[in-house]
Amino acid sequence: MKALIQRVKRSSVEVEGKVVGSIDHGLLALIGVEKHDDAASVEKLLHKLLHYRVFSDAEGKMNQNLQQVNGGLLLVSQFTLAADTRKGLRPSFSSAAPPAQGEALFDLLVKQARAAWSQVATGEFGADMQVALINDGPVTFLLES
Repeated sequence: MKALIQRVKRSSVEVEGKVVGSIDHGLLALIGVEKHDDAASVEKLLHKLLHYRVFSDAEGKMNQNLQQVNGGLLLVSQFTLAADTRKGLRPSFSSAAPPAQGEALFDLLVKQARAAWSQVATGEFGADMQVALINDGPVTFLLES
């Protein structure tokens, strides 16, 4: 699994003009699921999402994680993160999980995230979503499980 995380001041997701998920200070995580991913991939990625130190401490160093700053986590499925872009001028999605597998693993990630952390919001799997954010920094990392 892949997560493109962005430290945000706020972020929201709309589907058909309606806000379906939003957070204030925290992390926006765009989630890509690949064919080889499984429940262990979900667990490893969730641990990284909750514990990756991307927030500044009192000295201005990135030493604090999402939980330490009491931030929100906005999880948004993004099929295109699984693309292979190494050759040619068109992405290949041969390594992406089929929709049923992708949805099942994304749903598992959401379920486990909500069990571990109270401030979790989501987009809508497979929907045409509009994602708004104010990137804080900007700070952006690609995490892989």
